[in-house]
Amino acid sequence: MARRCLITGRGVQSGNNVSHAHNRTRRRFLPNLQMTTVISDKLGPVKLRLTTRAIRTIEKNGGLDSYLLQLSNAKLTTEARRLKKRIEQAQGPAHA
Repeated sequence: MARRCLITGRGVQSGNNVSHAHNRTRRRFLPNLQMTTVISDKLGPVKLRLTTRAIRTIEKNGGLDSYLLQLSNAKLTTEARRLKKRIEQAQGPAHA
């Protein structure tokens, strides 16, 4: 399983550990990923692996459906686009 957020696409970054003597060794910065169940109005409970920042953003924007529908597809990962398409299909032609 990749260390990548399914909504935002945030993944592992690399950098340096810098000691007091200024010796540098490579290190990895891992995203704070959590397995969480997000409630979708149209699909019901959806289990996703999200960063804590994505969870907070979804809650702020009023839920998974409204968050995904307001974003353009260019800003979403492929998994998020598939989820958005499932939500749009579940809503039916009234939204389009």
